[in-house]
Amino acid sequence: MSATLPHTSHFIELEERYGAHNYHPLPVVLEKGQGPFLWDVEGKRYFDFLSAYSAVNQGHCHPRLVKVMAEQSARLTLTSRAFHNNLLGPFEAYATRYFGFDRLLPANSGVEACEAAVKLCRRWGYDIKGIPDGQAIVLFAAGNFWGRTLAAISASTDPSSKNGFGPFMPGFQIIPYNDLDALDRALSNPHVAGFMLEPIQGEAGVVVPDEGYLRGVREKCDRAGVLMIADEVQTGIGRTGKRLACDHEEVRPDILVLGKALSGGMMPVSAVLADDEVMLTIRPGEHGSTFGGNPLACAVALEALKIVREEALDERADILGQRFRQRMSDLQEQVDFISCIRGKGLLNAVVIAGDPEGEVSWNLCLRLAEKGLLAKPTHGHIIRFAPPLVLTDSQMEEACDIMADVFLHFSA
Repeated sequence: MSATLPHTSHFIELEERYGAHNYHPLPVVLEKGQGPFLWDVEGKRYFDFLSAYSAVNQGHCHPRLVKVMAEQSARLTLTSRAFHNNLLGPFEAYATRYFGFDRLLPANSGVEACEAAVKLCRRWGYDIKGIPDGQAIVLFAAGNFWGRTLAAISASTDPSSKNGFGPFMPGFQIIPYNDLDALDRALSNPHVAGFMLEPIQGEAGVVVPDEGYLRGVREKCDRAGVLMIADEVQTGIGRTGKRLACDHEEVRPDILVLGKALSGGMMPVSAVLADDEVMLTIRPGEHGSTFGGNPLACAVALEALKIVREEALDERADILGQRFRQRMSDLQEQVDFISCIRGKGLLNAVVIAGDPEGEVSWNLCLRLAEKGLLAKPTHGHIIRFAPPLVLTDSQMEEACDIMADVFLHFSA
């Protein structure tokens, strides 16, 4: 007689006993993924409507990525940057042409790439703009999220990220998001080197700025001689229905930060892109990363970008996103607890009314999971819905049917 396989509670108890308590996951234990689906240890299938926070735009275990990962991992994985490798250059060439920049700085995580962007911005401020040494200011938008390192939380307005972790990084100034007048006032200081923002604030609850805001930021940064830094770690690489979220307003930042979907969900990969004037201010020995630009990461990232381009996943995200928001709008007319639906492409959020503690949102996500769809609240009362971009039309309808069933029964 075969031994009984471990169940959900077994794995959750192990994490609870031996792991740090820095996450509060839904009580599901996943062991397999394919395309837009995940399976738990008991064999139940789910629609994945989080996509590892947009890291698996290409879908789970895309066969092209699995093939590249297997072939390259058997050949060469890591050299460090002490030596050249035969994949870094081709990846840099493809990515810079694809996104329209002169140069690329490879890294591992989104937060690492964002910190590199801030370093580049400060150095440019000193070397090119002429800001006195040690006095550069970098502006950040309130509500931003780019990680939880000390630098990232120094730019945060979220108490849960900051409380008990000070002192914080000097030279950071936080201004309101989606407020061009506030940006004007901040730019009056000649020591401002750059302004870093998300074109759509993901972790804040898929906050979409007013139309024209990004163009206004671009114009005001140009006028003040300040770098515009776009954190597209979550919004980039097809997620919002365009190659980049900035493309919705035909805006080109001075520094572009990418991550998440650059990995295709296979391994940590991120990048900073900029033109020569910015990127070449940093010289050998002034910035580095042991795993940044490793052959395995470059092979995966190159294929991940090709998949998005060749499968036109940005166009698919645009079409499916419109359908999703229409279905949610129809649902909003039938229940009284949806206060707002917002998003672009397949980065969307449903805001739950009268739920300041997030209890309703959490219970909705538990019921969605019971019915076979995984999503998770952010900031308590906001449920983010961001499936892989490989979702088919019929799969989107099936997923929306699950949501309608759960929301209508919850309302009743």
